[in-house]
Parts: sequence; structure tokens; C-alpha cells
Amino acid sequence: MSSRRSRSRQSGSSRITDEQISDLVSKLQDLLPEARLRNNDRMPSSRVLQETCNYIRSLHREVDDLSERLSELLATSDMSSAQAAIIRSLLM
Repeated sequence: MSSRRSRSRQSGSSRITDEQISDLVSKLQDLLPEARLRNNDRMPSSRVLQETCNYIRSLHREVDDLSERLSELLATSDMSSAQAAIIRSLLM
């Protein structure tokens, strides 16, 4: 065990335990859409974290794409229309 890790275990009870980390990684894996398809096969923590990063990046791209499409829609629609007013109210 590295000296850094052993010092962290001695420094107080507020430190997160390996068991807690394992539990959190397991819960994180359960949130990943790809992991649900694997029928509860547990992945290594590093793989779960990498998949999580990839998933977050894809969500960011999706939000960006939807924002761009919405902006285009609002720009081409009649600004006085009831639909545009509803969309604007939802965005604010």
C-alpha cells in the first residue's frame, strides 16, 4: 500500500473507504445505458469511469445539437406566434 493511501486511512474517519468507492462505482455503472445491456456483469472501475465520461460527452453533444436546432427553429418561426412565446417562456 502506498504511503499516501496509508496516511489517508490514518488521518480520520471522514475518508471514504474502498468499500464505499466500490459501492459508488457500482451505482454509477447501473446508471449507464450500455451497462444495463450487459446483464449485471461488473466492469472494472476504470472502465466504468471511462464509460461515464464518454456518456457525459455524448449528452453534452446532444444538448448542443438540440440547442442549435431550437435556435434555428426560433429564428425561422414567426416571433409573435404563440408557439414561439411558449418556447421562450420555457427557456427562461
